[in-house]
Amino acid sequence: MITRRSIIKTGMAAGAAGAAGLLVPATAGTASAAGTGATTANDLDPALVAKFSQAMPLAPVVAPYMSMPMMMDCYALTMKEADKEILPGVLTRVWTFNGQFPGPVIKARSNVRTVIDQTNNLPAGVSVHLHGAHVSADNDGDPVVLIPPNGGTKTYTYPNAQPHASMWFHDHAHHAESESAFRGLAGTYLLTDDVEQNLNLPSGAYDVPIQLRDARFDDQGQLAYQMGDQNRSVILANGKAWPFYEVAARKYRFRLCNTANTRFFTLVLSDGSSFQQIGSDGGLLPAPLTVNKVVLSPGERADIVVDFSRYAVGTTLELRNEGTGGLLEHISKVLQFRVNRTAADTSVVPSTLRTLPAMQPATVNRSFTLAMGGGVATINGLSYVPNRIDTEIAYGSTEIWSVTNPGAGSHNFHLHLVQFRVIERGGVPVTSGPEYGLKDTVRVGPGETVKIQATFTGYRGQYLYHCHMFDHAAMGMMATMRIS
Repeated sequence: MITRRSIIKTGMAAGAAGAAGLLVPATAGTASAAGTGATTANDLDPALVAKFSQAMPLAPVVAPYMSMPMMMDCYALTMKEADKEILPGVLTRVWTFNGQFPGPVIKARSNVRTVIDQTNNLPAGVSVHLHGAHVSADNDGDPVVLIPPNGGTKTYTYPNAQPHASMWFHDHAHHAESESAFRGLAGTYLLTDDVEQNLNLPSGAYDVPIQLRDARFDDQGQLAYQMGDQNRSVILANGKAWPFYEVAARKYRFRLCNTANTRFFTLVLSDGSSFQQIGSDGGLLPAPLTVNKVVLSPGERADIVVDFSRYAVGTTLELRNEGTGGLLEHISKVLQFRVNRTAADTSVVPSTLRTLPAMQPATVNRSFTLAMGGGVATINGLSYVPNRIDTEIAYGSTEIWSVTNPGAGSHNFHLHLVQFRVIERGGVPVTSGPEYGLKDTVRVGPGETVKIQATFTGYRGQYLYHCHMFDHAAMGMMATMRIS
């Protein structure tokens, strides 16, 4: 039988020339045995990849093909394979939106409808999910209702009936989202509103979305996929391995999004200096926080402002990762900043950013346990089965969910349809800090219980909740709620 896995395994790219164990410049190579759980060629040694030798690209902003001011913007995206230079001098086959890696940016406005015609020219079916969006169920990216491969199309409509937020979109096809994301199928969706626009935060060229992830390559420089892989030690920022980014001596807003399959990032500046965190998944925090680190599990976002005016022109410093999962000489390095010029700066970070919506009284309490064992991942002892309703929710109700991770490994938790509030972590109420804003994804550490509160309104229908470590979701750590 021809399956998605066999298509990926045999159809990713043409053969590459070169001696075993050596990187071959400007060559599209054969992908490793993607669905077999093992690679067929020797791994690339990350030590062979020159660090900070490539400039970090900016994700391209997509223009609508039709626009009705303050009413609707229409876009056309095509999912397809492309060869991109991720490692210096080597072309790697990736999956893309519009042939772009990093994926493109769509800029939307609250209450102005976005319509996206998605054409799938990939060799397997996909289902596009706008992560963090408040949308109807038929536009949410059902994991078993797929856009057919090799030319299938679907139109997604996003009413944007929610406040500003930095979101992203990716494949959600059941069992396959892990590999699709690993191969690069991710884009950025920036929703803004008057609240955000009136603050005079760093903008334009000084407002920079950055997708962060890790990867593993074979010795031909091709992505080597393996479910549950713990050897993805090449760190990518906007689609380049360990790049540099030239900045002016002024304030920058960086919208960080962790698009990795399973890696957690703990991000710091190499000189130990502080910066400001101004937002998280669901938009701006109530007030800026002065922090010296940001922790991001897969799917989470952080909005930070770094003021480079404190550095002399000619200074270099790094964005580093204090997380675990590989040799520190590789995984600790993320991105190098090079202060190479001065620039005028009239932007400000005000002491008040927004007022969060009031939380409604909760009338329902539920408990969810995330567990792994024997290659099977479960929520409350059950692996995902399409169309099985695991949780019935009354429309308009406010609920408190206690999410527990009893194991020794890390998980996180993503809830579709709504932005929630984190109200307690490890028995300690959350009354301030980076988790005090609106969230759609939250980390749940080993032996930890996190309580979240959400109001289920706006749309009825079936939606997912799951671990957003893609590999865990693909192994079954996912369930369905029905709001009615």
